[in-house]
Amino acid sequence: MKKIELHVHLDGSIRPNTVSNLLNMPLEEVKEKMIVKKDNKDLEEYLTKFDLPIKIMQTKENLKRVSYELAEDLKNDDIIYAEVRFAPNFHTKEGLTLDEVVESVIDGVKSINEIKINFILCMMRGASYDDNLKIIEVAKKYLNKGVVAIDLAGDEARYKTRDYKDLFDIANKKNIPFTIHAGEADGALSVADAINFRAKRIGHGIKTIENDDIINSIIKNDITLEVCPTSNVDTKAVLSYEKHPIKKLFDKGIKVTINTDDRTVSNVTLSSEYKRLKSSFGFTSKDFFNMNVNAVKASFMPLEEKTKYINILKEDYNENIHGKAW
Repeated sequence: MKKIELHVHLDGSIRPNTVSNLLNMPLEEVKEKMIVKKDNKDLEEYLTKFDLPIKIMQTKENLKRVSYELAEDLKNDDIIYAEVRFAPNFHTKEGLTLDEVVESVIDGVKSINEIKINFILCMMRGASYDDNLKIIEVAKKYLNKGVVAIDLAGDEARYKTRDYKDLFDIANKKNIPFTIHAGEADGALSVADAINFRAKRIGHGIKTIENDDIINSIIKNDITLEVCPTSNVDTKAVLSYEKHPIKKLFDKGIKVTINTDDRTVSNVTLSSEYKRLKSSFGFTSKDFFNMNVNAVKASFMPLEEKTKYINILKEDYNENIHGKAW
């Protein structure tokens, strides 16, 4: 089934083989440090799995390589359009400029056919105001040249969404689209803050289920949730897959999209996520088709391209319901 992915982190989706090769470390040791265990305590522990990937993502060549390889992996997962996010400030430790970092990952995906990839640049919770402001500035420079939006990521429970209002005011003034991680490690009020900043998309947003007023606000403001079920279980945002609120959110009329978050860290593909959602909650191929259409509409790609991708999804769905895999 052809699919759209709006929420996938570059540094959380690097091939362990690549890290093993570049750091000359045994593959099993690399996997131990990059893939989360089922007894992971919380988001803070989950975020330690990014240490090795960030260590290798400090040269132009390595950034191009991991970007290319993720594009290849997404294409092989039948994804036709993806918005890949990463935090450029993490990749300047050995002298690269922010421009060089951004240009390297954009260059990495240029030769991949059958999939279109745009990038979202992450500001980080806990980073300085000036460092996050630089992300807004570099995003503006490359807007619609491979970059389509900014994001706010990191430890949501420790660094509250409301504390970043000034930065999103600047993004709004510069007409830079944005999504915000909210309602994952923190409660529903984090989502309310993101809505007040005029976010049209929320990364995760699952704690919305705790507050009917915020549910109504999401529907009224036509906001789309980027939901990552397996990751939410891994970070202990939900207690188990079966207790994930995705079906309740979907049934209430919220626009839900399905995403992996971190393909390597959570050891998941979008195809495996669909299969598990189908078996756990009874989602149908029509439901997934509608979610993918929602994802195209909520994407940050130009309007004229959205029509093209919706037509591709329709054609694929019509073929599927006449006897193919679904």
